Amino acid sequence: MQKKLIKVNPADNVIVALTDLEQGEPIPFEGNIVTPTTAVKAKHKVAEFDLKEGDSIFMYGVLIGKATKFIQKGEVLTTLNVRHQSEKVTHKTDTLSWTAPNVEKWKDKTFMGYHREDGQVGTENVWLFFPLVFCENKNIEKLKEVFEKELMPKKEDDYQILLRSLIGNDEPEEKPKSDGRPELNNIQVKFITHAGGCGGIRQDSEVLAKLLAGYVNNPNVAGATVLSLGCQNLQIDIFKKILKEINPSFNKEILIYEQQQMGTVDNMLKTIIKDSYAAIVKANAIQRKPAPLSELVIGLECGGSDGFSGISANPALGVVSDTLVALGGKTILAEFPELCGVEQELMNRCVDEEKANKFLSLMKAFEKSVVDAGSGFDMNPSPGNIKDGLITDAMKSAGASKKGGASPVVDVLDYGEYVTQSGLNLLNTPGNDAECTTGLVGSGATMVLFTTGLGTPMGNPIAPVVKISSNTHLAQKMSDIIDVDAGEVISGSKSIQEVADDIIDYIIEVASGRTTTKADLLNQDDFIPWKRGVSL
Repeated sequence: MQKKLIKVNPADNVIVALTDLEQGEPIPFEGNIVTPTTAVKAKHKVAEFDLKEGDSIFMYGVLIGKATKFIQKGEVLTTLNVRHQSEKVTHKTDTLSWTAPNVEKWKDKTFMGYHREDGQVGTENVWLFFPLVFCENKNIEKLKEVFEKELMPKKEDDYQILLRSLIGNDEPEEKPKSDGRPELNNIQVKFITHAGGCGGIRQDSEVLAKLLAGYVNNPNVAGATVLSLGCQNLQIDIFKKILKEINPSFNKEILIYEQQQMGTVDNMLKTIIKDSYAAIVKANAIQRKPAPLSELVIGLECGGSDGFSGISANPALGVVSDTLVALGGKTILAEFPELCGVEQELMNRCVDEEKANKFLSLMKAFEKSVVDAGSGFDMNPSPGNIKDGLITDAMKSAGASKKGGASPVVDVLDYGEYVTQSGLNLLNTPGNDAECTTGLVGSGATMVLFTTGLGTPMGNPIAPVVKISSNTHLAQKMSDIIDVDAGEVISGSKSIQEVADDIIDYIIEVASGRTTTKADLLNQDDFIPWKRGVSL
């Protein structure tokens, strides 16, 4: 029989409804009787004891809010009786100890990856087309049309057939005939566009240069075709300089073209097509080879979170992170607005004061920029979050931080900085799903683990994005976007450890090219850089 209530941490004074609760239903809980004062939806929190106006509210063992009025025992917490509050921190106060998990089960496991000459190992083999400035987006889109039509002809989908039937033409399109061209079955050709590179402050162009250089340096990328207009802020020399700073040993093939030097669009595109096709054929010859799990670089993210995310999917990712760290791998925890309230724990987990101070400095600068814009971190929970039980940012953050497990924080990165240290890294990104995923991959993630309680189709052009649902209802309702169901933790049919093991098994299959994520099946190639400045 499924439990109806759970307390996440012994220090908490609120408890979580694991199922819908009826008004007036007496529920035995830890030697006490909790009687809901109203009907309570699953995922929401109720007071374990009477709370007076002004009382602090604790969940996950941390401060997550303050009562704005009297809250009766058994009463559900809402935005009408609770407001956001979090602990204030100023410095690292301790160094937390960590006992690494037993990884005997995984230490000899391997995945089939793409080994690059600089020692990095990718989970994909991608030739990437992108512009340095938005002025070249149209040319990138034309190249996408040409290459996809010739190299990756797509079969008609159900929507196209439906529209044709409505128009009154039931004749199928003629299928492309084979003409003896080499099969490019070991390379993906991907295209990204963006709205940056000029017209804003120079710092934004520099951050974009770091991000794009990170994509090219990511071991999932075999090489790239880069388009420049010529007069933009993000000059070719800036891009090359930053790429060299990220990786002095960089030696992948990069084809760079500047339109203002080449003349007509026709001349430029014909040259690009000839050169790029030859490079793509060459990159197609690269084969997968065995690699230890220590070569994985895993981004940790959540989006469309619900009241179960912090007690099922996110803790499971925490176990995955700790396991990979113990094996010598790299993991990256992002979304700084969703670490509000757990700063002290994360600072105390930093390996030294320099890292702790950098984390706090980035957090404060981010929060100040939000306040200066007339808002605050307390506005982070979306209407969907609130509807499904996440009513304060500190509550949401305390659950979101569980994705990072308990291992030490070895490095703290600002947006666009590339990961170099084995272990758990913190990366400064927004909570915005697309900006976060884009940033994680630009910092070197070769795969992203993405938990969700409400459902989101987010993907990435060069790195697999694995979706893990916090509840089984979502996994069944949106089966076309969910890869792994962590909802079995809520039902009690599996432990967090067992779900974590399932996720690691799935990571190995995806990293080896034997399984395709749902996001990739849906061609979710989302790329949205974080624009921190203003347009000029």
